[in-house]
Amino acid sequence: MVDTSQCFGAYKGRSVLITGGLGFIGSNLARKLVEIGGAEVSIVDALIPDQGGNLFNIEGIEDRVKLHIADMGDDYVINHLVGGVDYIFNLAGNVSHLESMLRPQRDLELNCAAQLTLLEACRNFNPHVKIVFTSTRQVYGKPIYLPVDEQHRVMPLDINGIHKLAAENYHQLYNRVYGMRTVCLRLTNTYGPRQLLSHNRQGFIAWFIRQALDGGVIELFGEGRQRRDLNYVDDVVEAMLLAGANEDAEGEIFNLGTGTPVSLADLASDLISLTGRGSVQPVPFPLERQLIDIGNSYSSYQKIETALGWRPRMPLSEGLARTVEFYKKHRTNYWEPNANTVSRSNAPTTRD
Repeated sequence: MVDTSQCFGAYKGRSVLITGGLGFIGSNLARKLVEIGGAEVSIVDALIPDQGGNLFNIEGIEDRVKLHIADMGDDYVINHLVGGVDYIFNLAGNVSHLESMLRPQRDLELNCAAQLTLLEACRNFNPHVKIVFTSTRQVYGKPIYLPVDEQHRVMPLDINGIHKLAAENYHQLYNRVYGMRTVCLRLTNTYGPRQLLSHNRQGFIAWFIRQALDGGVIELFGEGRQRRDLNYVDDVVEAMLLAGANEDAEGEIFNLGTGTPVSLADLASDLISLTGRGSVQPVPFPLERQLIDIGNSYSSYQKIETALGWRPRMPLSEGLARTVEFYKKHRTNYWEPNANTVSRSNAPTTRD
């Protein structure tokens, strides 16, 4: 196992910008950097409704981060924000596979055009910055073998996967052509505190948790036989920090994963046992979801373990218990749509 204390020390005295930093993973990353101490942490987030940005996600650390409520796709804004930054963790974008099929042009703006705007800003105003980009295992499409490794062919089944793959290629191109220090992480199903729970268009885990806590019905498409791997958000944050601190990661693509996939039916059963509430009901696949469903899918993390020493550490049972307890305590901040977002017209541009 890698010495994470040495890795985390790379951020002391450095300037870090997190795009999409009010969202699920970005806010957990910000909190970890604040916990480590010594880094100057800035967040940029457009607080687009229904995307997961939530002001409560930085509750308790508001005075230790610089917050910019702005669109990363605005070149005037991003040109100013990237100057002098040592690390950029690039998490901004749409993550809903279903929504990308309903609004493909919007997904193009968020996951492609905005990414080019950021990369061009860095090329022109901060070409030596280290950029860690979060992609998705969805780029592989329906697996032809398991576990999926980085040599697996890429064939996305939805617009979101295509645009995420394009954004990966942008980051790698800028590395090859301009020598920019980029690395891409292909995330699998991430779960944990501060995830959006107000609708079911951003993955199944959070919605299962909400239904269990509400004593509702967890609907299982295809009887929930699909097997997936789940990473607790703290493990994902650690992988990002390792990738940012390690020069050997530059120009590379790494899978995350767990090596212990779980069926959706078993996950639902675990949550019902954990909360003491809820029930399960098998339902037919809605056509719009069946067309983009990838079936069984779980990833090999051997490459990142070999190169950077990362491996997941949180057992699923403990991670789910921590997540459920968080939402029990902070229910009012996540149940209602956009409970802690603000319209951009009323939002402060910057808060130090």
